Amino acid sequence: MNKKNNEDSKIDLKTYAATQRKLIDQALNGFLPRGSVRPKTLHKSMRYSLFAGGKRLRPILCLAAAEACGGKIDQAMPAACAVECIHTYSLIHDDLPCMDDDDIRRGKPTNHKVFGESVAVLAGDALLTLAFEIVGESNPNRRYDIGDIIKELAITSGSKHLVGGQVLDIEGENANIGPKGLRFIHESKTAALLTCSLRLGAMSAAATPKKLEALTNFGHSTGLAFQIIDDILDVTQTSEKLGKSAGKDEAVNKSTYPAIHGLNKSRREAAKLTETAINSLKIFGKSGARLKELAHYLLDRDY
Repeated sequence: MNKKNNEDSKIDLKTYAATQRKLIDQALNGFLPRGSVRPKTLHKSMRYSLFAGGKRLRPILCLAAAEACGGKIDQAMPAACAVECIHTYSLIHDDLPCMDDDDIRRGKPTNHKVFGESVAVLAGDALLTLAFEIVGESNPNRRYDIGDIIKELAITSGSKHLVGGQVLDIEGENANIGPKGLRFIHESKTAALLTCSLRLGAMSAAATPKKLEALTNFGHSTGLAFQIIDDILDVTQTSEKLGKSAGKDEAVNKSTYPAIHGLNKSRREAAKLTETAINSLKIFGKSGARLKELAHYLLDRDY
C-alpha cells in the first residue's frame, strides 16, 4: 500500500469509527435509565462513566465482525452495547482504592472520586447486570439463540476470564509472575473481552463455525497485541495523552511486557501478533478489510 492509499485508509477508518461511535452512543443512551430516574445518584454514576469519552473499541469491533459475516448493524447493536457496559463496569471497579486505586479515567476523575466508593461499586454492578438485560431483549437467529449470547457474556465476565484475571493481576503486584503468567493474565482480561466482542458480532450475523473460529483467533492475537501496546504507552506517554495515570504499573511493581522483555522486543511481539491476527482473516476475503484496518490502528496508536 503506497503512502497516499495508506493515508486515505486512515481517513476512511477515522470516519467509520466516528460514525459507529455516534450510533453506539445513541443506542447506549436509549438502553440506560435517565439520570432523573430513581435512584438518581446511581443512574447518574452509571452514565458518568459510560459517556466519559471512551473509544468504543470493543463495540466497534463487534459491529465490524457482524458486517464481515454479512450481518446488519442493528442486529449486532445490542451485543455491542452490552460489551461496552461490561467494559465500563470493569474500569469503574479496577479504579477503586481496593484495586488499582486510580484518580483519572478517560481524562476525567474516576467514578469513586465523584460519587464515592459505595455508589461506584454499585454502578459497576448495575452496568454488568444491564448488559445481560440488553442482550436478553435481542433477537435470536437460525444458528444462535439468546442463551448462546448470554452464555458467551457470562463466561467472559466470570471467574475464568475478567474477574479471575483481575485477581491474578492483583496477586501479581510485587511478584515475579514471569512471561507465561503475564500472558495468561492478559488472555483472561483484555484478549477475552475483545474476543467476546468479535464473537458476539459474528453470532448476531449467524456466522458459520469456521468464521466464528477465525474471529476468535483474530481476537485473541489482537487482544494480546493491544495490551502490549497499552503496557508500552504506560511508560512512554503522559497522563494527559492517555487520559489515565501514566507510569501506574511501574509504581506498584506490576509485571508488564516492557518490564519483562524491554520496549523493542515488546514492540516486535505486538507486530508479530498483529500479523498473526490479520492472517486469521483470510476466510473473509474483502469482507475482512475493515477488521484488518482496525488491527493496524490498534498496533500504531499512541494513546
